[in-house]
This record gives sequence, C-alpha cells and structure tokens, in this order.
Amino acid sequence: MLVIVLVVVGVLAVTGMFAGTPEPQAVDTPQPSQVPTQGSPPSSTPSASASPTPVCDFNLMTVAAKTDKPAYGADEKPLLTMTITNGNAAPCEVNVGTSQMEYVVMSGSDRIFSSKDCQTGGVDLVKTIQPGKSETANFPWQRNRSLEGCGVINAKPGAGGAYYTFEARLGNKASPKAVFQLN
Repeated sequence: MLVIVLVVVGVLAVTGMFAGTPEPQAVDTPQPSQVPTQGSPPSSTPSASASPTPVCDFNLMTVAAKTDKPAYGADEKPLLTMTITNGNAAPCEVNVGTSQMEYVVMSGSDRIFSSKDCQTGGVDLVKTIQPGKSETANFPWQRNRSLEGCGVINAKPGAGGAYYTFEARLGNKASPKAVFQLN
C-alpha cells in the first residue's frame, strides 16, 4: 500500500513538471533590480529594463556673456546678460542665485566693476535645468566703477569710444568675454 501511494505521488509530481505548472514563489521576494544598495533609496517602480540614471557632469555646463547692444550712447546703460546652458543628457540642479553669480566689467587689465563688490550677502537659488536648455539672468549696469568692499570711487568709466569686456561668472565657471563700447 505504501508503494502504491509513493508511485501515485511520483506520477503526479512528474506530470506537474511536464504540464508547465510553475513552482510557487514568495510574493514579497524582491527582484534583483529592486534590492536597494547602501546609500540609494529603494525603487518604488521597478522596471525589467532598468537603465542607469544619467549623472549631471558640471563640466558640461556652460556660461555665456552678452550685452544687449555692441555700443552705447552717453546716456545709455548696458544690459549685461548671463546664460547658463546644460550640455548634459540629464537634468542638472544648479545654484543660479546671487551667491554664485558675478558680472565683471574690465577695460584691458583695469577691473572697472564687479557685481560682488557692494553685494551684501547672497541668495541661493537652485534650479533644475533640463538637457540642452538654459537659464538667463540680466544685470542693468549703471556705468559705475566699484571697489571690493564697496569703497568709494569718484571716477566714471570713460566715454569717447572706449572698449570694455564683460565676463559672466557662476561659481568657478567663467564665460568667454563679450566686448562692447561706451561712447
């Protein structure tokens, strides 16, 4: 009798394998793509074809400087524009606040103006810049000279066709110089 029971159980087990009945699996068993690694939060939406998340490379961020005109009359104030562009394949979080921005005007090797000279504190403003997109900030320059620490200077930047350069800086990144003329 015991032999008959063992034979019936064996036949049922073999028949189940060939019939394609799957082995039962625990529902709560995490799949390898769902197992969190140290320092990373667990994924709430597992995917079968999980690809690595692109990382923001700050070397691929660019800063550009431009003015609204190539030359200004005696009563015109230059509008200095800084543009930060994300050259990455992934979005980047970038601090574009006044704590990181600086607008610098030079005449040859003479430093004429810096937006940091008279700035009292700075504000952080973190923005997410999408791949290939830009953030732009404008600074209306009053055609004044400035000294570090906001010291007083009586001299005004010259007129009469003098050429100046504007360099935009964001943190440790600097733009190529934009040239403009004050008449």
